[in-house]
Amino acid sequence: MIDLGGPLLVDCEDSAWFRDQPDAARGAAAALGRRIGLGEHRTAQLVLAVTELATNTTKHALDSCILLRVLRGYDVAGVEVVVIDSGPGMADVAGALRDGVSTVGTLGLGLGAVRRLADRFDIHSVPGTGTVQLARFWPHPLPSPLAGEALVGGITRPIGGEDVCGDAWAARLNRGNASPTSEVRAGGASPSRTGFDWSALTSGRPGGAPSPVTPVQAARVPQPSAVGRDGSVHDASVGSDPGLLVMSCDGLGHGPMAAAASQKAVQAFRTGAGSTPAQVVEEVHRALRGTRGAAVAVARLEPGGRVLFCGIGNITGALVTADSRTGLLSHPGIVGHQMRRLRTYEHRLPEDGALVMHSDGLSERWKPGDLASLLHHPPALIAAGLLRQAGTRRDDASVVVTKGEW
Repeated sequence: MIDLGGPLLVDCEDSAWFRDQPDAARGAAAALGRRIGLGEHRTAQLVLAVTELATNTTKHALDSCILLRVLRGYDVAGVEVVVIDSGPGMADVAGALRDGVSTVGTLGLGLGAVRRLADRFDIHSVPGTGTVQLARFWPHPLPSPLAGEALVGGITRPIGGEDVCGDAWAARLNRGNASPTSEVRAGGASPSRTGFDWSALTSGRPGGAPSPVTPVQAARVPQPSAVGRDGSVHDASVGSDPGLLVMSCDGLGHGPMAAAASQKAVQAFRTGAGSTPAQVVEEVHRALRGTRGAAVAVARLEPGGRVLFCGIGNITGALVTADSRTGLLSHPGIVGHQMRRLRTYEHRLPEDGALVMHSDGLSERWKPGDLASLLHHPPALIAAGLLRQAGTRRDDASVVVTKGEW
């Protein structure tokens, strides 16, 4: 991976969910650390942290689950642990982070020790609602770019009873009118490059995974294109400056056939030459012929806050601040089968705002206030918090969040 001097994007793969399975989560963390070359000492620290997190949630939380997944950035692999529960939440997060604070039967290490062991630890908790936690473990010495925060983060979860997720998300850097970059990373339903079989290791179920990774250079903002009566951009041109393309995809239905459609969508997104969202959707449309099809939305974010958006099907897109939510319009259709004429809409990402895209595995009834206290956290934690807030068990679910400047 080439450092282009901009923000970080990080690959995610080999995702596995554990619900009320602390021993399985601990064993999987140990095996995963060894497999990716985390190192004996660092793997032991990862296992210790997972044990503490799993024990805490088992004893104190309601409806808790743990996600383990591999991170890849700058040719280095690490492990990310995401913990989600639905209550009771913490009234004193700062107090819970003090070393040695632990109750009823945990290791006595407390979250402060987990924070100290991890290269990045973040937590968000609301009394009466629940808690989301994120811990990352990289090999040491840690490459300096990985000490920063990724521009894009997301999370996918399969419907109950399924081992694969039909939702996916992906992101890549695009050079605009220049030659497409080979530095492309994607996540979601795409198969692991290592072919690792979680089900052979644990009783946990693999979920989808997120992710990209490449930094982006500062650039000039193109002039606004001609706008039609419906607000769509008739000629959504891009310049030679780089932009970030982000896709959310929901394969129709769920299970292996939905996952196969999403895998094809991610592959087409990764290898495509499209620069505008409409061009990318058209490339994905061609790739999904012969599959059951998908709902797909693609956004292009450019330096200066310009956002281009094109969506087909039931993907929710929104520009969110602490007190506002601007919906991004998608049109009816099934990518891979039938689409209306593609329409692209131009927006501005508000200062201190975030772009949120999610499948219909989440209710659309969430409000800006639901994310207000989350917006200063990393994109991956925002995505996890929204999944906890609005996710349903009746369908595959995915959320991708983009936040920050480059």
